[in-house]
Amino acid sequence: MNALLGRIGAALAAYLSRPAHVHSTAPAITGERLLAVLQPGDVLLVEGHSRISTAIKYLTQSTWSHAALYVGFESLQRAGRDPSHCFVEADINEGVRSVGIDEFTGLHTRICRPVGLSEPDLQRLIAHVIQRLGHRYDLRNVFDLARYLLPTPPVPLGLRRRLIQLGSGDPTRAICSTLIAQAFQAIQYPILPIVEQHSAERPDCPACVEEILRMRHHSLFVPRDFDVSPYFAVVKPTLAEGFDYKRLHWLHREPDPDQRAAS
Repeated sequence: MNALLGRIGAALAAYLSRPAHVHSTAPAITGERLLAVLQPGDVLLVEGHSRISTAIKYLTQSTWSHAALYVGFESLQRAGRDPSHCFVEADINEGVRSVGIDEFTGLHTRICRPVGLSEPDLQRLIAHVIQRLGHRYDLRNVFDLARYLLPTPPVPLGLRRRLIQLGSGDPTRAICSTLIAQAFQAIQYPILPIVEQHSAERPDCPACVEEILRMRHHSLFVPRDFDVSPYFAVVKPTLAEGFDYKRLHWLHREPDPDQRAAS
């Protein structure tokens, strides 16, 4: 029975990973320009084009369906990986793996950078994900995978994040952000913590309150959380390279009627 479930799960995973036509909301940044800006510890968000990406974007009401952690070339070379690889990600078919920038060619991306991360914690963050290379999602969880067969599942808004949480106890999930969330939580770097207010219990200020942060479970994080987190800066390669709008070349002619209607 386990072997049969494994084969069915593998077929489902392959089907969900196939590309589907998606009209991107923005032009893609070239790999060369991304690499010129990326720093170890950056989270690269991706607008994927697979069937499962469509479902994830619908459930999270977000552009982003995938996340990968940029760890740099040297860290992966020391781990014996392909010298052209610089990212670690969780893939539904292959599990936790390293990939190069070519994996995201032609895809709309966003760089989210943790602010103020110390060098020792950065190295712990990178070591955390590298140690999990090769971990795989249990494809026998057919029910978990079958949830994504509908690109827009009829789920109430309040339950959509829970739907993304998968039932496997393995170190990876179909949702790649679980791996990255675990890594940041291991060094106690906040993403979207639950903020609770408690009395400061100070004799000189009985009305004072202090904020206490509580971690969310790592399986509840989705790619968009790194985008909206107040602790991650959004880095745009076009601006980081020294943007000057005066140097842009414009086509000086009236747009055609179709373009005016679309705008």
